[in-house]
Amino acid sequence: MKRIVLIFVVFIVVALVAVLCACTQNQEASLSDECLRIHIRANSNSTEDQTVKLKVRDELTAFFTVKLEFCKNKEEAYEALQNAMPEIKQIAEQTLLENDFDYGVNVTLAQEHFPDREYDNLVFPEGEYDALVVGLGTATGDNWWCVAFPPLCFVPNGDGEDIVYKSWVKELIDKIFN
Repeated sequence: MKRIVLIFVVFIVVALVAVLCACTQNQEASLSDECLRIHIRANSNSTEDQTVKLKVRDELTAFFTVKLEFCKNKEEAYEALQNAMPEIKQIAEQTLLENDFDYGVNVTLAQEHFPDREYDNLVFPEGEYDALVVGLGTATGDNWWCVAFPPLCFVPNGDGEDIVYKSWVKELIDKIFN
């Protein structure tokens, strides 16, 4: 009798683990379909270009926070960014000029292929993503990335030095599984 109960318990545990894994994989696949990513590509990997890239990031994340605050889905966020592309370019160019860089900015919305990325225990699977790409100068340096929708990036904290990150998706997943 104990053997039958043990086999039954093991079977139930294996079934529950399989269901949880399947749910997580489905959420990650759905996540890739619902995400709008942001990439800010530096002019080069020089210290100066990487530093100004982060200054552009700070200005743009503050702008995105306000611009995307009321977006309820990816389509609304995409449209908001598409309509704001001249303003996004202006903010990035102004930030470059204020820091004595005049190599220009290119802003596009495109579908691009991205490798697997993990952010705070969330996996963004490899695949095609819609992305806002901000290229600084030649855009051949390392990039900074985040997710515009669902909102994963928020404005700098009060001292302007650190970026405070928050994941609406992770909070939802935590609520489901906790």
